[in-house]
Amino acid sequence: MKTTLEKSGIDISYKPVGQFEETRYEKIHNVIFNDSQTGSLQVAQEIADLIRDKQSVGKNCVLGLATGSSPIKVYEELVRMHREEGLSFANVVTFNLDEYLPMDKTNMQSYFYFMHEHLFNHVDIPAENINIPDGKISSENLVDYCLGYEKKIKDNGGLDFQLLGIGRTGHIGFNEPGSHRNSGTRVITLDHITRVDAAPAFLGIDNVPRKAITMGISTVRNAKRIVLLGWGHNKAEIIKNTVEGIISSDVPATYLQEHNNVTFILDDAAGSELTRNKTPWLVGSCEWTEDLTSKAIVWLCGKTNKSILSLTDKDYNDNGMSDLLSLEDSYDLNIKMFNKLQHTITGWPGGKPNADDTSRPERREPAKKRVIIFSPHPDDDVISMGGTFDRLVEQGHEVHVAYQTSGNIAVSDREALKFAEISNSIIPSKDSQKIIDSILSKEENTFDAIEVRKLKGAIRRGESYAATRYVGLEDSNVHFLDLPFYETGTIKKKSLSDTDIDIVVKLIKDIKPHQIYAAG
Repeated sequence: MKTTLEKSGIDISYKPVGQFEETRYEKIHNVIFNDSQTGSLQVAQEIADLIRDKQSVGKNCVLGLATGSSPIKVYEELVRMHREEGLSFANVVTFNLDEYLPMDKTNMQSYFYFMHEHLFNHVDIPAENINIPDGKISSENLVDYCLGYEKKIKDNGGLDFQLLGIGRTGHIGFNEPGSHRNSGTRVITLDHITRVDAAPAFLGIDNVPRKAITMGISTVRNAKRIVLLGWGHNKAEIIKNTVEGIISSDVPATYLQEHNNVTFILDDAAGSELTRNKTPWLVGSCEWTEDLTSKAIVWLCGKTNKSILSLTDKDYNDNGMSDLLSLEDSYDLNIKMFNKLQHTITGWPGGKPNADDTSRPERREPAKKRVIIFSPHPDDDVISMGGTFDRLVEQGHEVHVAYQTSGNIAVSDREALKFAEISNSIIPSKDSQKIIDSILSKEENTFDAIEVRKLKGAIRRGESYAATRYVGLEDSNVHFLDLPFYETGTIKKKSLSDTDIDIVVKLIKDIKPHQIYAAG
Protein backbone atom coordinates (compact mmCIF):
# COMPACT_ATOMS: atom_id res chain seq x y z
CA MET A 1 0.00 0.00 0.00
CA LYS A 2 1.35 3.43 -0.91
CA THR A 3 1.65 5.34 2.36
CA THR A 4 2.72 8.72 0.99
CA LEU A 5 0.75 11.04 -1.26
CA GLU A 6 1.95 13.30 -4.01
CA LYS A 7 2.65 16.79 -2.75
CA SER A 8 -0.13 19.14 -3.73
CA GLY A 9 2.04 21.91 -5.19
CA ILE A 10 -0.02 24.48 -3.28
CA ASP A 11 2.07 27.44 -2.16
CA ILE A 12 1.94 27.78 1.65
CA SER A 13 4.38 30.67 1.94
CA TYR A 14 3.10 33.69 3.84
CA LYS A 15 0.80 36.14 2.07
CA PRO A 16 -0.89 39.23 3.53
CA VAL A 17 -4.45 38.54 4.63
CA GLY A 18 -7.58 40.32 3.51
CA GLN A 19 -6.47 40.86 -0.07
CA PHE A 20 -9.71 39.37 -1.37
CA GLU A 21 -13.27 40.04 -0.32
CA GLU A 22 -13.89 36.45 0.79
CA THR A 23 -11.09 36.72 3.38
CA ARG A 24 -11.99 40.18 4.69
CA TYR A 25 -12.79 38.84 8.17
CA GLU A 26 -9.48 36.97 8.46
CA LYS A 27 -6.44 38.31 10.30
CA ILE A 28 -4.08 35.34 9.90
CA HIS A 29 -2.94 33.83 6.61
CA ASN A 30 -4.25 30.29 6.23
CA VAL A 31 -4.22 27.56 3.60
CA ILE A 32 -6.85 24.83 3.60
CA PHE A 33 -6.20 21.33 2.25
CA ASN A 34 -8.65 18.52 1.60
CA ASP A 35 -6.98 16.42 4.28
CA SER A 36 -4.29 16.58 6.94
CA GLN A 37 -1.99 14.19 5.08
CA THR A 38 -1.58 16.51 2.09
CA GLY A 39 -1.10 19.56 4.28
CA SER A 40 1.50 17.76 6.38
CA LEU A 41 3.52 16.87 3.28
CA GLN A 42 3.67 20.53 2.26
CA VAL A 43 4.83 21.61 5.71
CA ALA A 44 7.48 18.89 5.78
CA GLN A 45 8.71 20.10 2.38
CA GLU A 46 9.04 23.67 3.65
CA ILE A 47 11.05 22.46 6.65
CA ALA A 48 13.26 20.29 4.42
CA ASP A 49 13.90 23.19 2.03
CA LEU A 50 14.88 25.40 4.97
CA ILE A 51 17.29 22.76 6.32
CA ARG A 52 18.94 22.42 2.89
CA ASP A 53 19.14 26.18 2.37
CA LYS A 54 20.95 26.53 5.69
CA GLN A 55 23.25 23.64 4.83
CA SER A 56 24.19 25.29 1.53
CA VAL A 57 25.62 28.30 3.39
CA GLY A 58 27.14 26.31 6.25
CA LYS A 59 24.68 27.40 8.93
CA ASN A 60 22.61 25.59 11.51
CA CYS A 61 18.84 25.39 11.08
CA VAL A 62 17.07 26.13 14.39
CA LEU A 63 13.64 24.54 14.64
CA GLY A 64 10.97 24.95 17.29
CA LEU A 65 8.98 21.72 17.43
CA ALA A 66 5.57 20.69 18.72
CA THR A 67 4.10 17.44 19.99
CA GLY A 68 0.62 15.93 20.01
CA SER A 69 -1.22 14.28 17.15
CA SER A 70 -1.13 17.26 14.76
CA PRO A 71 2.56 17.12 13.66
CA ILE A 72 2.93 13.33 13.48
CA LYS A 73 2.49 13.14 9.71
CA VAL A 74 4.99 15.97 9.27
CA TYR A 75 7.57 14.01 11.25
CA GLU A 76 6.80 10.82 9.33
CA GLU A 77 7.45 12.62 6.05
CA LEU A 78 10.70 14.13 7.33
CA VAL A 79 11.87 10.66 8.36
CA ARG A 80 10.94 9.33 4.91
CA MET A 81 12.86 12.15 3.24
CA HIS A 82 15.90 11.38 5.42
CA ARG A 83 15.79 7.68 4.50
CA GLU A 84 14.85 7.94 0.83
CA GLU A 85 16.11 11.36 -0.28
CA GLY A 86 19.17 11.79 1.91
CA LEU A 87 17.85 14.74 3.91
CA SER A 88 20.43 15.27 6.65
CA PHE A 89 19.65 16.71 10.08
CA ALA A 90 23.30 17.12 11.01
CA ASN A 91 22.97 20.92 10.98
CA VAL A 92 19.61 21.00 12.78
CA VAL A 93 19.18 22.33 16.33
CA THR A 94 15.77 21.80 17.89
CA PHE A 95 13.89 23.34 20.79
CA ASN A 96 10.66 21.72 21.88
CA LEU A 97 7.79 23.86 23.07
CA ASP A 98 6.92 22.17 26.32
CA GLU A 99 6.92 19.24 28.72
CA TYR A 100 4.69 18.06 31.53
CA LEU A 101 5.88 18.70 35.08
CA PRO A 102 6.79 16.47 36.79
CA MET A 103 7.56 13.99 34.03
CA ASP A 104 10.40 11.52 33.66
CA LYS A 105 11.84 11.48 30.15
CA THR A 106 11.51 7.67 30.01
CA ASN A 107 7.75 7.85 30.61
CA MET A 108 5.83 6.98 27.44
CA GLN A 109 3.64 10.08 27.98
CA SER A 110 6.63 12.41 28.06
CA TYR A 111 7.32 14.66 25.12
CA PHE A 112 10.95 13.54 25.27
CA TYR A 113 9.72 10.02 24.53
CA PHE A 114 7.30 11.28 21.87
CA MET A 115 9.92 13.22 19.93
CA HIS A 116 12.40 10.37 19.93
CA GLU A 117 9.73 7.85 18.95
CA HIS A 118 8.43 9.93 16.05
CA LEU A 119 11.52 11.78 14.81
CA PHE A 120 14.87 11.86 16.60
CA ASN A 121 15.50 8.10 16.72
CA HIS A 122 15.11 7.92 12.94
CA VAL A 123 17.30 10.78 11.67
CA ASP A 124 20.93 11.83 12.02
CA ILE A 125 20.46 14.79 14.34
CA PRO A 126 23.28 15.05 16.90
CA ALA A 127 22.00 14.29 20.41
CA GLU A 128 23.57 17.48 21.74
CA ASN A 129 21.44 19.52 19.30
CA ILE A 130 18.17 18.30 20.84
CA ASN A 131 16.61 20.53 23.47
CA ILE A 132 13.45 19.49 25.31
CA PRO A 133 12.30 21.04 28.60
CA ASP A 134 13.29 18.88 31.57
CA GLY A 135 10.19 17.60 33.35
CA LYS A 136 12.21 16.55 36.41
CA ILE A 137 13.86 19.85 37.18
CA SER A 138 13.66 20.68 40.87
CA SER A 139 11.36 23.48 42.00
CA GLU A 140 14.22 25.54 43.42
CA ASN A 141 15.99 25.49 40.04
CA LEU A 142 12.95 26.11 37.82
CA VAL A 143 13.36 29.86 37.33
CA ASP A 144 17.03 29.62 36.42
CA TYR A 145 16.31 26.66 34.15
CA CYS A 146 13.60 28.54 32.24
CA LEU A 147 15.81 31.59 31.82
CA GLY A 148 18.58 29.31 30.60
CA TYR A 149 16.28 27.74 28.02
CA GLU A 150 15.46 31.18 26.65
CA LYS A 151 19.14 32.14 26.57
CA LYS A 152 20.09 28.99 24.70
CA ILE A 153 17.54 29.78 21.99
CA LYS A 154 18.99 33.29 21.63
CA ASP A 155 22.56 31.99 21.66
CA ASN A 156 21.66 29.79 18.68
CA GLY A 157 20.43 32.81 16.74
CA GLY A 158 16.73 32.42 17.54
CA LEU A 159 14.19 30.10 15.98
CA ASP A 160 14.26 29.97 12.19
CA PHE A 161 10.98 28.04 12.11
CA GLN A 162 8.36 27.30 14.78
CA LEU A 163 5.88 24.45 14.29
CA LEU A 164 2.70 24.70 16.36
CA GLY A 165 -0.53 22.91 17.08
CA ILE A 166 -3.50 24.48 18.81
CA GLY A 167 -5.56 23.30 21.77
CA ARG A 168 -9.29 23.71 22.22
CA THR A 169 -8.63 26.51 24.71
CA GLY A 170 -6.60 28.36 22.09
CA HIS A 171 -3.32 27.47 23.74
CA ILE A 172 -0.10 27.26 21.75
CA GLY A 173 2.56 25.29 23.52
CA PHE A 174 1.02 25.20 26.98
CA ASN A 175 0.30 28.94 26.99
CA GLU A 176 -3.18 28.69 28.46
CA PRO A 177 -5.83 31.45 28.50
CA GLY A 178 -4.56 34.40 30.53
CA SER A 179 -1.02 34.15 29.17
CA HIS A 180 0.69 37.49 28.51
CA ARG A 181 1.99 38.44 25.05
CA ASN A 182 5.43 39.08 26.56
CA SER A 183 5.64 35.79 28.47
CA GLY A 184 8.80 33.72 28.23
CA THR A 185 9.63 30.11 29.09
CA ARG A 186 8.04 29.35 32.44
CA VAL A 187 5.97 26.94 34.55
CA ILE A 188 2.21 27.07 33.98
CA THR A 189 -0.86 25.40 35.47
CA LEU A 190 -2.79 23.46 32.84
CA ASP A 191 -6.37 24.37 32.01
CA HIS A 192 -9.00 21.77 32.95
CA ILE A 193 -10.02 21.34 29.29
CA THR A 194 -6.41 20.67 28.34
CA ARG A 195 -6.20 17.97 31.00
CA VAL A 196 -9.53 16.46 29.89
CA ASP A 197 -8.23 16.23 26.31
CA ALA A 198 -5.06 14.49 27.55
CA ALA A 199 -6.93 12.12 29.88
CA PRO A 200 -7.40 9.20 27.42
CA ALA A 201 -3.65 8.93 26.85
CA PHE A 202 -3.04 8.95 30.61
CA LEU A 203 -5.90 6.49 31.32
CA GLY A 204 -7.84 9.04 33.34
CA ILE A 205 -7.68 12.73 34.20
CA ASP A 206 -6.34 12.00 37.68
CA ASN A 207 -3.12 10.79 36.04
CA VAL A 208 -2.61 13.93 33.95
CA PRO A 209 -0.03 16.32 35.47
CA ARG A 210 -1.41 19.67 36.56
CA LYS A 211 1.63 21.70 35.55
CA ALA A 212 4.01 22.02 32.63
CA ILE A 213 7.06 23.92 31.40
CA THR A 214 6.33 25.86 28.23
CA MET A 215 7.97 28.35 25.92
CA GLY A 216 6.18 31.69 26.26
CA ILE A 217 4.10 33.66 23.79
CA SER A 218 7.01 36.04 23.27
CA THR A 219 9.40 33.13 22.66
CA VAL A 220 7.12 31.76 19.95
CA ARG A 221 6.45 35.15 18.36
CA ASN A 222 10.17 35.82 18.05
CA ALA A 223 10.50 32.96 15.57
CA LYS A 224 11.29 34.09 12.03
CA ARG A 225 8.61 31.82 10.55
CA ILE A 226 5.60 30.18 12.24
CA VAL A 227 3.39 27.41 10.88
CA LEU A 228 0.41 26.21 12.89
CA LEU A 229 -1.36 22.93 12.10
CA GLY A 230 -5.09 22.49 12.68
CA TRP A 231 -6.89 19.26 11.86
CA GLY A 232 -10.46 18.11 12.41
CA HIS A 233 -13.89 19.49 13.34
CA ASN A 234 -13.01 19.73 17.02
CA LYS A 235 -10.51 22.49 16.14
CA ALA A 236 -12.87 24.42 13.83
CA GLU A 237 -14.37 26.78 16.42
CA ILE A 238 -11.07 27.76 18.02
CA ILE A 239 -9.51 28.23 14.57
CA LYS A 240 -12.29 30.67 13.65
CA ASN A 241 -11.89 32.56 16.93
CA THR A 242 -8.13 32.77 16.40
CA VAL A 243 -8.19 33.78 12.74
CA GLU A 244 -11.19 36.14 12.83
CA GLY A 245 -11.45 37.23 16.47
CA ILE A 246 -9.88 40.07 18.39
CA ILE A 247 -6.48 39.71 20.02
CA SER A 248 -7.09 38.57 23.57
CA SER A 249 -5.32 36.66 26.32
CA ASP A 250 -8.52 34.59 26.52
CA VAL A 251 -7.41 32.97 23.26
CA PRO A 252 -3.60 33.04 23.39
CA ALA A 253 -3.22 31.95 19.76
CA THR A 254 -4.71 35.29 18.67
CA TYR A 255 -1.36 36.90 19.56
CA LEU A 256 -0.12 35.32 16.33
CA GLN A 257 -2.10 37.98 14.45
CA GLU A 258 0.78 40.31 15.31
CA HIS A 259 3.37 38.14 13.53
CA ASN A 260 4.37 39.04 9.98
CA ASN A 261 5.25 35.55 8.75
CA VAL A 262 2.70 33.07 10.12
CA THR A 263 0.55 30.59 8.21
CA PHE A 264 -2.13 28.26 9.50
CA ILE A 265 -2.29 24.94 7.63
CA LEU A 266 -5.79 23.46 7.97
CA ASP A 267 -7.86 20.62 6.63
CA ASP A 268 -11.42 21.15 5.38
CA ALA A 269 -12.92 20.24 8.74
CA ALA A 270 -10.74 22.62 10.78
CA GLY A 271 -11.45 25.47 8.37
CA SER A 272 -15.17 24.79 8.17
CA GLU A 273 -16.21 27.55 10.61
CA LEU A 274 -14.34 30.35 8.83
CA THR A 275 -16.81 32.84 7.39
CA ARG A 276 -15.84 32.19 3.77
CA ASN A 277 -16.59 28.49 4.25
CA LYS A 278 -19.49 28.41 6.67
CA THR A 279 -21.39 31.46 5.42
CA PRO A 280 -19.90 32.40 2.03
CA TRP A 281 -22.95 34.53 1.19
CA LEU A 282 -21.70 37.07 3.75
CA VAL A 283 -18.48 37.74 1.83
CA GLY A 284 -19.50 37.48 -1.81
CA SER A 285 -21.91 36.14 -4.37
CA CYS A 286 -22.74 32.43 -4.33
CA GLU A 287 -23.89 29.72 -6.65
CA TRP A 288 -26.94 28.58 -4.72
CA THR A 289 -26.74 24.81 -5.00
CA GLU A 290 -29.23 22.64 -3.15
CA ASP A 291 -26.65 21.79 -0.48
CA LEU A 292 -25.60 25.40 0.05
CA THR A 293 -29.22 26.53 0.23
CA SER A 294 -29.98 23.92 2.88
CA LYS A 295 -26.87 24.88 4.85
CA ALA A 296 -27.79 28.56 4.68
CA ILE A 297 -31.36 28.06 5.89
CA VAL A 298 -30.27 25.96 8.86
CA TRP A 299 -27.68 28.62 9.71
CA LEU A 300 -30.32 31.35 9.44
CA CYS A 301 -32.54 29.51 11.91
CA GLY A 302 -29.72 29.48 14.44
CA LYS A 303 -28.82 33.12 13.77
CA THR A 304 -32.40 34.38 14.19
CA ASN A 305 -33.44 31.79 16.79
CA LYS A 306 -36.47 30.98 14.65
CA SER A 307 -37.96 27.75 13.33
CA ILE A 308 -37.74 27.11 9.58
CA LEU A 309 -41.37 27.94 8.85
CA SER A 310 -41.09 31.22 10.78
CA LEU A 311 -38.34 32.73 8.61
CA THR A 312 -39.36 35.83 6.65
CA ASP A 313 -38.10 37.75 3.64
CA LYS A 314 -36.62 40.28 6.06
CA ASP A 315 -34.61 37.56 7.82
CA TYR A 316 -33.08 36.52 4.51
CA ASN A 317 -32.39 40.10 3.41
CA ASP A 318 -30.87 41.15 6.74
CA ASN A 319 -28.39 38.27 6.69
CA GLY A 320 -26.80 38.54 3.26
CA MET A 321 -29.15 36.16 1.46
CA SER A 322 -31.12 38.59 -0.72
CA ASP A 323 -29.82 36.99 -3.93
CA LEU A 324 -31.32 33.68 -2.78
CA LEU A 325 -34.70 35.39 -2.53
CA SER A 326 -34.36 36.44 -6.15
CA LEU A 327 -34.55 32.73 -7.04
CA GLU A 328 -37.39 31.72 -4.70
CA ASP A 329 -39.46 33.48 -2.07
CA SER A 330 -39.04 32.66 1.60
CA TYR A 331 -42.27 30.66 1.82
CA ASP A 332 -41.19 28.16 -0.85
CA LEU A 333 -37.64 27.97 0.52
CA ASN A 334 -38.95 27.27 4.01
CA ILE A 335 -41.44 24.59 2.93
CA LYS A 336 -38.85 22.74 0.85
CA MET A 337 -36.32 22.76 3.68
CA PHE A 338 -38.88 21.67 6.24
CA ASN A 339 -39.89 18.72 4.08
CA LYS A 340 -36.29 17.82 3.38
CA LEU A 341 -35.45 17.65 7.09
CA GLN A 342 -38.68 15.86 7.91
CA HIS A 343 -37.82 13.12 5.45
CA THR A 344 -34.52 12.41 7.23
CA ILE A 345 -36.21 11.64 10.55
CA THR A 346 -37.34 8.09 11.24
CA GLY A 347 -37.77 5.61 14.03
CA TRP A 348 -37.00 2.86 11.53
CA PRO A 349 -33.27 3.12 10.72
CA GLY A 350 -33.48 -0.12 8.72
CA GLY A 351 -36.55 1.02 6.79
CA LYS A 352 -40.23 0.71 7.72
CA PRO A 353 -41.84 -2.48 6.35
CA ASN A 354 -44.99 -2.17 4.22
CA ALA A 355 -44.71 1.63 4.09
CA ASP A 356 -44.42 4.06 1.23
CA ASP A 357 -40.67 4.75 1.15
CA THR A 358 -40.76 7.50 -1.46
CA SER A 359 -39.93 10.18 1.10
CA ARG A 360 -38.27 8.00 3.73
CA PRO A 361 -34.49 8.01 4.37
CA GLU A 362 -34.24 4.21 3.95
CA ARG A 363 -35.88 1.77 1.56
CA ARG A 364 -38.46 -0.65 2.91
CA GLU A 365 -37.20 -3.74 1.05
CA PRO A 366 -35.78 -6.06 2.04
CA ALA A 367 -37.74 -5.81 5.27
CA LYS A 368 -34.96 -7.53 7.22
CA LYS A 369 -31.56 -6.14 6.31
CA ARG A 370 -28.00 -7.19 6.96
CA VAL A 371 -26.13 -4.43 8.78
CA ILE A 372 -22.47 -3.88 9.73
CA ILE A 373 -21.51 -1.36 12.40
CA PHE A 374 -17.80 -0.61 12.21
CA SER A 375 -16.52 0.52 15.60
CA PRO A 376 -12.89 1.76 15.84
CA HIS A 377 -12.62 0.72 19.50
CA PRO A 378 -14.81 -1.44 21.71
CA ASP A 379 -17.47 0.97 23.06
CA ASP A 380 -17.51 3.48 20.16
CA ASP A 381 -20.60 1.73 18.80
CA VAL A 382 -22.60 2.24 21.98
CA ILE A 383 -21.27 5.73 22.71
CA SER A 384 -21.85 7.20 19.26
CA MET A 385 -24.97 5.36 18.04
CA GLY A 386 -26.31 3.24 20.88
CA GLY A 387 -29.94 4.17 20.22
CA THR A 388 -29.76 3.31 16.52
CA PHE A 389 -27.89 0.10 17.34
CA ASP A 390 -30.59 -0.95 19.80
CA ARG A 391 -33.41 -0.07 17.40
CA LEU A 392 -31.87 -2.06 14.52
CA VAL A 393 -31.64 -5.17 16.70
CA GLU A 394 -35.09 -4.62 18.18
CA GLN A 395 -36.65 -4.36 14.71
CA GLY A 396 -35.24 -7.71 13.68
CA HIS A 397 -32.38 -6.84 11.36
CA GLU A 398 -29.29 -9.02 11.10
CA VAL A 399 -26.84 -6.71 12.83
CA HIS A 400 -23.10 -7.32 12.94
CA VAL A 401 -20.60 -5.28 14.94
CA ALA A 402 -16.99 -5.15 13.78
CA TYR A 403 -14.50 -3.86 16.35
CA GLN A 404 -11.57 -2.72 14.28
CA THR A 405 -8.99 -2.62 17.08
CA SER A 406 -8.59 -4.41 20.38
CA GLY A 407 -8.39 -1.18 22.38
CA ASN A 408 -5.92 -2.92 24.73
CA ILE A 409 -3.87 0.19 25.51
CA ALA A 410 -6.96 1.76 27.11
CA VAL A 411 -6.89 -0.89 29.87
CA SER A 412 -4.86 0.17 32.87
CA ASP A 413 -2.27 -2.08 34.50
CA ARG A 414 -4.33 -1.95 37.70
CA GLU A 415 -7.39 -3.33 35.90
CA ALA A 416 -5.38 -6.05 34.17
CA LEU A 417 -3.73 -7.03 37.46
CA LYS A 418 -7.15 -7.40 39.08
CA PHE A 419 -8.34 -9.85 36.41
CA ALA A 420 -5.08 -11.80 36.48
CA GLU A 421 -5.19 -12.17 40.26
CA ILE A 422 -8.84 -13.29 40.20
CA SER A 423 -8.01 -15.88 37.55
CA ASN A 424 -5.02 -17.11 39.52
CA SER A 425 -6.99 -17.37 42.74
CA ILE A 426 -9.64 -19.57 41.09
CA ILE A 427 -7.34 -21.74 38.99
CA PRO A 428 -3.70 -21.14 39.87
CA SER A 429 -1.49 -21.39 36.80
CA LYS A 430 1.96 -20.46 35.59
CA ASP A 431 0.43 -18.32 32.83
CA SER A 432 -1.60 -16.23 35.27
CA GLN A 433 1.37 -15.83 37.59
CA LYS A 434 3.56 -14.81 34.66
CA ILE A 435 1.12 -12.02 33.79
CA ILE A 436 0.96 -10.89 37.42
CA ASP A 437 4.75 -10.81 37.69
CA SER A 438 5.06 -8.97 34.38
CA ILE A 439 2.66 -6.21 35.47
CA LEU A 440 4.21 -5.83 38.91
CA SER A 441 7.72 -5.58 37.50
CA LYS A 442 6.81 -3.28 34.63
CA GLU A 443 8.68 0.02 34.48
CA GLU A 444 7.42 3.25 32.95
CA ASN A 445 9.62 3.01 29.90
CA THR A 446 8.71 -0.59 29.00
CA PHE A 447 5.94 -2.00 26.85
CA ASP A 448 3.43 -4.62 27.89
CA ALA A 449 4.46 -8.22 27.38
CA ILE A 450 2.43 -10.01 24.72
CA GLU A 451 0.59 -12.00 27.41
CA VAL A 452 -0.46 -8.80 29.15
CA ARG A 453 -1.62 -7.27 25.88
CA LYS A 454 -3.71 -10.34 25.19
CA LEU A 455 -5.29 -10.11 28.64
CA LYS A 456 -6.07 -6.43 28.18
CA GLY A 457 -7.59 -7.17 24.79
CA ALA A 458 -9.67 -9.95 26.36
CA ILE A 459 -10.94 -7.52 29.00
CA ARG A 460 -12.13 -5.15 26.27
CA ARG A 461 -13.75 -8.08 24.46
CA GLY A 462 -15.58 -9.07 27.59
CA GLU A 463 -16.86 -5.51 28.02
CA SER A 464 -17.98 -5.51 24.40
CA TYR A 465 -19.86 -8.79 24.72
CA ALA A 466 -21.59 -7.45 27.82
CA ALA A 467 -22.89 -4.48 25.77
CA THR A 468 -23.87 -6.45 22.67
CA ARG A 469 -25.63 -9.15 24.70
CA TYR A 470 -27.56 -6.45 26.53
CA VAL A 471 -29.07 -5.22 23.27
CA GLY A 472 -29.80 -8.81 22.21
CA LEU A 473 -27.04 -9.45 19.70
CA GLU A 474 -25.75 -13.00 19.19
CA ASP A 475 -22.06 -13.51 19.96
CA SER A 476 -21.56 -14.89 16.45
CA ASN A 477 -22.46 -11.46 15.06
CA VAL A 478 -19.65 -9.76 16.97
CA HIS A 479 -16.37 -9.57 15.04
CA PHE A 480 -13.00 -8.61 16.49
CA LEU A 481 -10.82 -7.63 13.55
CA ASP A 482 -7.63 -6.77 15.52
CA LEU A 483 -6.32 -4.74 12.58
CA PRO A 484 -2.51 -5.06 12.49
CA PHE A 485 -1.85 -1.31 12.28
CA TYR A 486 -3.07 -0.94 15.87
CA GLU A 487 -1.53 -3.99 17.51
CA THR A 488 1.87 -2.54 18.37
CA GLY A 489 1.43 -2.42 22.12
CA THR A 490 2.46 1.27 22.05
CA ILE A 491 0.78 4.61 21.52
CA LYS A 492 2.48 4.94 18.13
CA LYS A 493 0.68 2.92 15.48
CA LYS A 494 1.81 1.53 12.15
CA SER A 495 0.57 3.01 8.89
CA LEU A 496 -2.49 1.39 7.39
CA SER A 497 -1.52 -1.47 5.12
CA ASP A 498 -3.10 -3.70 2.48
CA THR A 499 -3.51 -6.34 5.20
CA ASP A 500 -5.75 -4.01 7.22
CA ILE A 501 -7.82 -3.21 4.15
CA ASP A 502 -8.09 -6.87 3.13
CA ILE A 503 -9.50 -7.81 6.55
CA VAL A 504 -12.25 -5.19 6.25
CA VAL A 505 -13.01 -6.07 2.62
CA LYS A 506 -13.32 -9.77 3.46
CA LEU A 507 -15.86 -9.08 6.20
CA ILE A 508 -17.95 -6.93 3.87
CA LYS A 509 -17.86 -9.61 1.16
CA ASP A 510 -18.80 -12.34 3.63
CA ILE A 511 -21.78 -10.49 5.15
CA LYS A 512 -22.92 -8.59 2.03
CA PRO A 513 -24.59 -5.83 4.08
CA HIS A 514 -27.45 -3.62 2.97
CA GLN A 515 -26.29 -0.95 5.40
CA ILE A 516 -22.89 0.03 6.79
CA TYR A 517 -22.52 2.37 9.76
CA ALA A 518 -19.21 3.97 10.75
CA ALA A 519 -19.32 4.65 14.50
CA GLY A 520 -16.93 6.90 16.34
